Amino acid sequence: MSKEYADRPIGVFDSGQGGLTVLSRLVDLMPNEDYVFYGDSAHAPYGVKSKEEVYELARKVVEEMIARHQVKAIMIACNTATSAAADRLRQEYSLPIIGIEPAVKPAAEENPGKTVVAMATPLTLREEKF
Repeated sequence: MSKEYADRPIGVFDSGQGGLTVLSRLVDLMPNEDYVFYGDSAHAPYGVKSKEEVYELARKVVEEMIARHQVKAIMIACNTATSAAADRLRQEYSLPIIGIEPAVKPAAEENPGKTVVAMATPLTLREEKF
């Protein structure tokens, strides 16, 4: 990564404040990075909206983080926004966009024969990945 990008922050966003736990873990793993957090509580909850509405909300957050904070990467700390918008955002922007989704498959593989419980929004449950 060039020096120009090395000094830029990493953007982290969620549809509310839950993503602060993801931000905390990122700080633990990469303490020398700078971060910008955006909690979109004005439009929460995302999980009851349409896929297109969630994409538009996520795109606006990405645009603001790029324009206002010149982020070098974006972490979507929202399962719903990841499932509804991450793939499309990756196609539209050149910076890394990392998403988070429930780890249902690894949990099931690590606990054969046991029940795995996942909490998810209605929109996330309708997505193909889930």
